[in-house]
Amino acid sequence: MLTPNFIAPARFDDPAAALKQVQAIYDCSIAHLRDCLQRFVNGEDLPGRVRACYPFVRVHTDTVARADSRLSYGFVAGPGTYETTITRPDLFSSYYLEQFRLLLKNHGYHQQVQLEIGTSTQPIPIHFSFAEHDHIEGNMSAERRLAMRDLFDLPDLAAMDDGIANGTYEAPPGEAHPLSLFTAPRVDYSLQRLRHYTGTAPEHFQNFVLFTNYQFYIDEFVRLGHEIMNRAPDPDAPADEDHYLAFIEPGNVITRRAGQGVQPGDELGVRPPRLPQMPGYHLIRADGSGISMVNIGVGPANAKTITDHIAVLRPHAWLMLGHCAGLRNTQQLGDYVLAHGYVREDHVLDEDLPLWVPIPPLAEVQLALEAAVAEVTQLTGFDLKRVMRTGTVASTDNRNWELLPHRTPERRFSQSRAIALDMESATIAANGFRFRVPYGTLLCVSDKPLHGEIKLPGMANHFYRERVDQHLRIGIRAVELLRRQGVDKLHSRKLRSFAEVAFQ
Repeated sequence: MLTPNFIAPARFDDPAAALKQVQAIYDCSIAHLRDCLQRFVNGEDLPGRVRACYPFVRVHTDTVARADSRLSYGFVAGPGTYETTITRPDLFSSYYLEQFRLLLKNHGYHQQVQLEIGTSTQPIPIHFSFAEHDHIEGNMSAERRLAMRDLFDLPDLAAMDDGIANGTYEAPPGEAHPLSLFTAPRVDYSLQRLRHYTGTAPEHFQNFVLFTNYQFYIDEFVRLGHEIMNRAPDPDAPADEDHYLAFIEPGNVITRRAGQGVQPGDELGVRPPRLPQMPGYHLIRADGSGISMVNIGVGPANAKTITDHIAVLRPHAWLMLGHCAGLRNTQQLGDYVLAHGYVREDHVLDEDLPLWVPIPPLAEVQLALEAAVAEVTQLTGFDLKRVMRTGTVASTDNRNWELLPHRTPERRFSQSRAIALDMESATIAANGFRFRVPYGTLLCVSDKPLHGEIKLPGMANHFYRERVDQHLRIGIRAVELLRRQGVDKLHSRKLRSFAEVAFQ
């Protein structure tokens, strides 16, 4: 078997040194795979099977952590050995550095805990070794592509399920407990999927994500992004309200802030001939705390798909901004709905997250959304309550729920006290809960089918043009308020169980 030069496991009590070792092992493995693959593509007959493995990080502790009780992560559940495989240290360097720092800090009071860094036995699938612009398989014959299976490791779905996140994984006797929600192959798989679905590289995703189910919102976000790029940064603006450096669109098309000029690599961006399934757009900040926005389209399947993959990036929050059916007679078209509970009739997460699991509102997110509505609309007190209802949102996978037998939907809405209905919000919130990503929902009433107010040609377009700008500005303002709170407060302990992995 052809393997890279062996790098012996080592122990570290310095987070930066540990990360440097991870990078060295990963770079060595990837370089080996790319070299062997290039030789194979060039027609060389390799003398044996090719393999390179992910780096791992392992920690062993004999005591219970004495962690800062305000943090919901950064410590293991109890005495024992904990381990995870690691990928893309270039992309996740800040994230890994913080997790390493917290582990050493929280377990270093009563014993000298160190991080062990080494090469795991988990192979890196050859497809996950490709560079951003590699299209190697397209240059090979069908016979040559088929021969890859005999020489290189391919993705193994058994190594990338969500048992850890779902709380169903049990470490076999004698093996280490998990240290993170996702294994390295699971992360790499999602990074590949994000490129496919959104048309942008994972590197461009920011720590705050807005989801929408209408292209109108994306059009407004694009307009706003270019408007920001066309003006110089305001030195007097609060740090959490500006400092955007670039705007990125599908095809990795980059527009830089006025005065910055083009940077190396910008020319590689090319607008796709057609938009991807769930196009992504990104307002970039240097620290990664900008805003990404994705048009997930209609339906819970898309909502689950994209959040399954964005979750591996460990964002600080994701918010749903979209349209809904108002269910109360007192609501008007254009009113807002701030979800504080969900009726889950989307069915796409029933096997991963049982229906008896509650999806709680997160105070930090709820307060930010309510404050953002008040700031943007300039309304307070009763006037604010008149245009924004807080209550339960029902999400369904039946787009034609109105055609169900008479009184069936109304009975469920009455029993659940639902005030609005859509097809995506409960899925996004439930997957946020499942993957420990703070979540929130602010919807806008676009029709009231139970009261005979359906969307009509012309009326709908007028409504969209009138409301989308305000709704989007509310979402962006909510992100600014969440950013101001700080990460420590945002990652609520409501999202963590009594036996959690250490990584955020």
